[in-house]
Amino acid sequence: MPKIVLAGNWKMYKTQVESLEFLKAFIPLLADTPEQRCVILCVPFTNLQLLSQTLHGSIVQLGAQNVHWENNGAYTGEISAPMLTEIGVRYVIVGHSERRQYFGETDETVNLRLRSAQAAGLTPIFCVGETKQQRDKGEIETIISQQLQKGLIGIDQSNLIIAYEPIWAIGTGETCAASEANRVIGLIRNSLSNPHVPIQYGGSVKPENIDELMSQPHIDGVLVGGASLQPESFARIVNFNC
Repeated sequence: MPKIVLAGNWKMYKTQVESLEFLKAFIPLLADTPEQRCVILCVPFTNLQLLSQTLHGSIVQLGAQNVHWENNGAYTGEISAPMLTEIGVRYVIVGHSERRQYFGETDETVNLRLRSAQAAGLTPIFCVGETKQQRDKGEIETIISQQLQKGLIGIDQSNLIIAYEPIWAIGTGETCAASEANRVIGLIRNSLSNPHVPIQYGGSVKPENIDELMSQPHIDGVLVGGASLQPESFARIVNFNC
C-alpha cells in the first residue's frame, strides 16, 4: 500500500522567528501521531536551514517549494537540488499551480525539475490539476493525462509523490467533493506504472473536511496550504480520524 503523506505548503509565509514559534506549538501536538504517517513541511527557502536543524530527530520531514533543473549556472534567483540536499531537505514541490499560473511553468519545465530533484536524491511532490474552465468543459481527464504523460517522462515512480490539486479549489475555500477527488485520484493511479505511488489531494483542505477526505480509498494524503500555517489546525489534519 502507498504510504500516507501529509504535507504543509507554507507558500510565501513565515519569517524565521514565526517558524520557530509555529514549531514550538506544533511538535508537541504530534506526540501520538502514528509513525507510518509521513509529515512534511514545505517552507520558504529562507527557513530551510533553520528548520533542518530544528526538526532533526522529530517526526517532521523538510521540503522545499521549488527546485531548478540545473545543478548550477547563471540563473539568478533560482535554487538547485544539490543546494537543497546539502542542508537536509528531502522533499520538494514541483509544478504547483501557482508556479504554472504566475511564473510560466510548463509541463516541459516541470519534467526537467522532476528529473533534477530525483537525480539529487530528493523526492518530488508532482502537482497536477485542472482549472474551473477546463472542468466545466469536461476536459479533466484530458488535461491531467497530458500533465502526467509529459511530466513523467524519464521519472522514477518509486521515488515520487503526486498531488491532485484542482486549481479552482486552491485558496478559494471551495473544496472538491471527497468522492470526486477520490474518482480523479483513482484515474491518476490507473495511469501509473507503479501502483504504490502516494497520491495526495490538495485544495482548501482543512480540519473540517480532513476525515472525509482521508476515508476515501484512493486518497493517500493531502497537500495543505492555508490550514498548515496554524499549528493546531495542521496538527488536527495530521492526526486525522478514520
